[in-house]
Amino acid sequence: MNDKMNKVRAGVIGVGRMGRYHVRVYSELFNTDLVGIVDIDSKKGNDIAERYNTLSYTDYYQLFNKVDIVSICVPTSLHYKIARDFLEAGVNVLLEKPISDNMDNAKVLFRIADDKGLTLHVGHVERFNGAVQELKKIVKDPILIESRRMGPFDSRIQDDGVVMDLMIHDIDIILNLVNSEVDTINVMGSSVFSDKDDLANVQICFKDRCIANIVASRVTQNKIRTMAITQKDAYVFLDYTDQDIHIHRQASSEHRLTKEELRYKQESFIERIFVHRDNPLKLEILHFIDCSTNGTPRSIPIDKELMSLSVALEVVEKFKGNSRF
Repeated sequence: MNDKMNKVRAGVIGVGRMGRYHVRVYSELFNTDLVGIVDIDSKKGNDIAERYNTLSYTDYYQLFNKVDIVSICVPTSLHYKIARDFLEAGVNVLLEKPISDNMDNAKVLFRIADDKGLTLHVGHVERFNGAVQELKKIVKDPILIESRRMGPFDSRIQDDGVVMDLMIHDIDIILNLVNSEVDTINVMGSSVFSDKDDLANVQICFKDRCIANIVASRVTQNKIRTMAITQKDAYVFLDYTDQDIHIHRQASSEHRLTKEELRYKQESFIERIFVHRDNPLKLEILHFIDCSTNGTPRSIPIDKELMSLSVALEVVEKFKGNSRF
């Protein structure tokens, strides 16, 4: 049964940091044959190909007719052309987020995939974080959502600002948690190490009165990935890095005044949710393969995919008008 004809033939375009993660996952899946990788840097491509026992190419056209699925992990400006070429060639595509820096191009890619009966999956890997999966079961009618995704500057990211590189994860998660349409979006931010958005503070107000405050930074000398949700009966705190969720309930507070000091006391019942921890990228790729080969419905509808991009693009446009340099 170890016949390669029974395996899904996979390729990876672009083997920078994210692309290498894809290469490693494909190489470990028993039902997948990693037939080739592509990178314009032939030395880097050859080194990685040798490590994972596959072939290296410098032109992605060389993978046509050799693969059933492909992960595209290149700069955003190249997403549309490469993804369109593979879809037109009949290949299922996992396209790293953001799908595009242009809404019309994103719609075209989904239309081509639909016309050809192919899967176009957008690489929002946080959706497959075990804690995020549990969060969907817990959150009902949120009142306030506070999200922080912060870390130091990475000079390798040149195409995108912090909104399209980092904040889009939280926009996507929040839009799938709040069962309401967006009403207004307010944006403040600044450029610190680049000419793009390096720091962004965004407030999204929904028609059901839920408010989401999102902070994304690539100028912070500490890596932080958290989300907190306030509901009428609970305060839910999620740490993406540890894949941990704590729920605070039945909170009470009091203060005591003595001659020496004023002391505050707060108590609550804290519930820690068990989260099954697994590699989110592996889970994402398995879902992509399942959709591509078995016709399994996509986890997020196309209109939701487009909404996440639409909001992120609106944030970027508002940043340009409201940024503080």
